[in-house]
Amino acid sequence: MRILVTGGAGFIGSHVVDALLAAGHDVRVLDALLPAVHRAPPQVSADVEFHAGDVRDAAAVAAALRGVDAVSHQAAMVGLGLDLDDAPAYVGCNDLGTAVLLAEMARANIGRLVLAGSMVVYGEGRYTCGEHGLVVPGPRPEADLSAGHYEPRCPGCAGDLTPGQIAEEAAPDPRNVYAATKLAQEHLAAAWARTVGGTATSLRYHNVYGPRMPRDTPYSGVASVFRSALEAGVAPRVYEDGGQRRDFIHVADVAAANVAALGRAAVGMRAYNVGTGRPRTVGQMAGALAAARGGPEPVVTGQFRLGDVRHITASPARIERELGWRAHVDFEAGMTEFANAGLR
Repeated sequence: MRILVTGGAGFIGSHVVDALLAAGHDVRVLDALLPAVHRAPPQVSADVEFHAGDVRDAAAVAAALRGVDAVSHQAAMVGLGLDLDDAPAYVGCNDLGTAVLLAEMARANIGRLVLAGSMVVYGEGRYTCGEHGLVVPGPRPEADLSAGHYEPRCPGCAGDLTPGQIAEEAAPDPRNVYAATKLAQEHLAAAWARTVGGTATSLRYHNVYGPRMPRDTPYSGVASVFRSALEAGVAPRVYEDGGQRRDFIHVADVAAANVAALGRAAVGMRAYNVGTGRPRTVGQMAGALAAARGGPEPVVTGQFRLGDVRHITASPARIERELGWRAHVDFEAGMTEFANAGLR
């Protein structure tokens, strides 16, 4: 197939391009090369047709879609988006950009989309209470966080909760601007699929890390922030008590999930968790990076950010069952590679 990868010069997008080429596909890239993300010149394979352009530009999108069979939509503004001053930029990049892309795909009669989704659509993860069973805790009160009480409480009895792995059937509960835009992207894709009879697959990435990750910017993930600190000889600063549980997945596994998703044949929208199913804490991740890099040990600060969630880990059962994909990169090996890999 000939596949357009939007954002194909970026961190995840460039790995998706590599995986598609290795699988024998013809690949075209559309990327706006925004300076907030691309601080170094992008490395685009000579085997790829590159189009410089923004997904919000209908003419640029239409030109990039000519002769294409499917789209892997990786272009997005990422980060927490905690400040509402950022809302117009996030909505413009993520939701308007997706709407323009889908409209042009409909005009070009292209019926296959793989969307870079995110686990942030869930808000807090899956929790059970000994008295009330499965519950959905609300946002953690600032007073609790200030007092060092980081675990969410049961909304029924204010008791302790046990975190578990969340499945795709969980109701979305976006807790910040970025999360809201990622959920809106899924709704737009679902509407497009119903309207044109297309196949839309959202891959809800969990915490992606690996080579080519952007350096410490407002739009980089926590793994990149820690890795950048270690490169500068500075101890990683871990928020809260470091006990936040996440599912850290190597970018090579994420790229392989994109290749697998292109083979999905069913019409309509379907979402999949892309995670390892083997959660770690943020403190463990910081410690693994520091040990592999030979840098200073992490410092647990007790600081917090309103809008952050405590635990969010994935059940990858659906994607393993339906698409035959599973993560292969071992956590320790992946972190050792990442600790010594170059950043962009």
